[in-house]
Amino acid sequence: MYQVFIDIIGWVGSIEVILAYGLISCHKITAKSLWYQVLNLTGGAFLIVNTIYYGAYPSTAINAVWLIIAFIAIINIYRSKSEL
Repeated sequence: MYQVFIDIIGWVGSIEVILAYGLISCHKITAKSLWYQVLNLTGGAFLIVNTIYYGAYPSTAINAVWLIIAFIAIINIYRSKSEL
């Protein structure tokens, strides 16, 4: 049962990252969009859980960097809104 939960988290994370990429590629959102960054942040986090479980550490590393970038971008989005 636990493995099924980890698999679902991995699939949700994959869908979120692909959705974010698709939306930005089709010009439906911008990189400054909170929606885009949240999709990347949660997608990266879910993929980290999945890749750690399966021991896919190179994928864990790239998703950790992905998550950090999204987190910094979200902070910058909030900072720029507070300056208005």
